[in-house]
Amino acid sequence: MLESLMQTAQSNLPTLAAAAVGVGALIAVMGVASMLKPDPALRRMARQVPRREVIADAGLLRPGNDRTPSGMMKALVPADKAERMQVQRQLALAGLTGEHAMRNYYLTRIVLGFLLPAAVMGAIWASRAGYLPLPARIEIAVGGLSQLMLTQIMAAMVAVGFFGPAYWLKARAGGRHRAIEDAFPNALDLIQISVEAGMGFDAAMIRVGNELASTAPELSEEFLAAQREIQAGRSRDRALLDMAARTGVDEVSSFANVVLQAMQFGTSMSDALTVYAREMRLSRELRAQEAANRLPVKMSIALASLLLPALLLLTLGPVVIRYVRYFSG
Repeated sequence: MLESLMQTAQSNLPTLAAAAVGVGALIAVMGVASMLKPDPALRRMARQVPRREVIADAGLLRPGNDRTPSGMMKALVPADKAERMQVQRQLALAGLTGEHAMRNYYLTRIVLGFLLPAAVMGAIWASRAGYLPLPARIEIAVGGLSQLMLTQIMAAMVAVGFFGPAYWLKARAGGRHRAIEDAFPNALDLIQISVEAGMGFDAAMIRVGNELASTAPELSEEFLAAQREIQAGRSRDRALLDMAARTGVDEVSSFANVVLQAMQFGTSMSDALTVYAREMRLSRELRAQEAANRLPVKMSIALASLLLPALLLLTLGPVVIRYVRYFSG
């Protein structure tokens, strides 16, 4: 009987192999189909993933950078505490608040100060040696450079590499300042509406910070950072004042003072935010009027600079042509 079963199995071996291959293919197709079309619960969880990334605490709690440099850091970071605090404030205004932001800033300046002149001198040497093909005019100009001109180019490249990051940092801080200043009135209105709807002040700031993550990421980051610092145990007044110092915007400083005074004296937060929002709208309107009143002066300067040469040509041109013809004839 055993031999008959073995013979039957051997005779049906192709059929069993085909069935196994079919079952494996069916499992693979079902797996691929489940990956391409997940169930509704997984789709809802996937839609909530970006929201969780916005609310995440990663990178919001900022370490202190007031430590005295030690070791190799003494060669990069200045030892003067006042100078370090000034640079740290500039980095905070630009949104660079990482643990090694100051070290990376000074390291970038030093590296660029050496790298740019080295790259320029390497290009000049390669062009003179014939390794770097250049257009004819540029090659003639490079070949005619004297030792003094090469020294001047080197000094200029060192200055650009060392002071370029400082100008870039200033421009970045100015752009971030303008972005926060433009977005803060709308954020204040949202906080006021949230508080009037019954939310607490901290919950309102977190809600507004999450809502502004895509439209105003700079202000959203500051709101969430301040609230995470409060939740981590820092005092509310210190967290709000540090937020105002990081932004460098006068409206944010006034907002922090209004909130702290309302909490200190027990007044209504909703009424305080309503009054301050009204003053903010009035201040924004006055700034718009001021900018509109400056336009005629700016336009008059442009018109005068463009019209004056044309008027001189129209009035003095015929006289000059007449005198030229008279004395030439």
